[in-house]
Amino acid sequence: MVTIKDVAREAGVSVATVSRVYNGSRLVREETSRQVRAVAARLGYVPHGGARSLSTRRTNTIGVLLPDLFGEFFSEVIRGIDQAAQRRSYHVLVSSSHNQRSDIVAALRSMRGRVDGLIVMSPEMDAQAAADNLPARFPVVLLNCRGASERFDTITIANFEGARAMVRHLVGLGHRRIALINGAPGNFDAVERRRGYRAALREAGVDPDPRWELPGDFREESGFRAARALLGLDPRPTAVFAANDSMAVGALSALREAGVRVPEDVAVAGFDDIPMARYLDPPLASVRVDISALGERATLRLFEAMEEGAEHRPRHETLPTSLVPRRSCGGEAPVAAGGAGAGGREPHHV
Repeated sequence: MVTIKDVAREAGVSVATVSRVYNGSRLVREETSRQVRAVAARLGYVPHGGARSLSTRRTNTIGVLLPDLFGEFFSEVIRGIDQAAQRRSYHVLVSSSHNQRSDIVAALRSMRGRVDGLIVMSPEMDAQAAADNLPARFPVVLLNCRGASERFDTITIANFEGARAMVRHLVGLGHRRIALINGAPGNFDAVERRRGYRAALREAGVDPDPRWELPGDFREESGFRAARALLGLDPRPTAVFAANDSMAVGALSALREAGVRVPEDVAVAGFDDIPMARYLDPPLASVRVDISALGERATLRLFEAMEEGAEHRPRHETLPTSLVPRRSCGGEAPVAAGGAGAGGREPHHV
């Protein structure tokens, strides 16, 4: 195996110089750096990542802790993170917490010393609980956690505003009996989307009916079960707003199985606008979240925190949503200032 000493001897420089070249030190002249890298390539030398981490105190890896790894939403988040990390030549270490506090704590502890910073998405956990299980001054970005922390950067989705806009759109299409398929109990996103749903109904002079709020857990199966339960109500809702697209997909399947036409008999809308939403039959109306951008923004915030160190001042950001009307809700959104309402091809910001 070719070692760093072999490269130094062949290039006519010191071992320290070779080390500086691969650590990106500005103390090495460009000509020397090119010479060392050319020799290393010819000899087939590969720097030892562990040794370099000891000398630089950097692993060139960021950690990502998500509630789950299943589904298009999480794959899009990871895609955004990975693309931003690749541009900085960083690797990504991904783990899942399954929304269990013990698993979250175990994952956070296992990543210590193995990553230079951490992105945590845990809508089931508040920001303070995350802070209690992370070392002081460690670079962290929290996604969709309840509350804000003075220690960490946070990014949340405009859940309330997005849900409110979609329900207002359904009301504008003439619906008054609008059902909600809830997300997982205790989930920050689910709570905020339900709050937006109720606010839009009250603004329209409609008292939210508890019978029309069905339990769900953000998975297709729960959307399927909820839609079947809704079919047994009298009077039956004329529209269904699912707290995410996966549950809306399950609801569409249950309605189709029961011979209920969408949107002629029941309108259906979701939240997130996952990539497959536009390819469903009928195409699914949804509240668009730029999911990949969420991952990318979080990664850029994390790099800022890592580079600024003790000088970093955490920022709290809300990612806007936009209304994407499609055929499943049976109507186009009204044209807003700066927006377009042609068949739901372009989103309306809310």
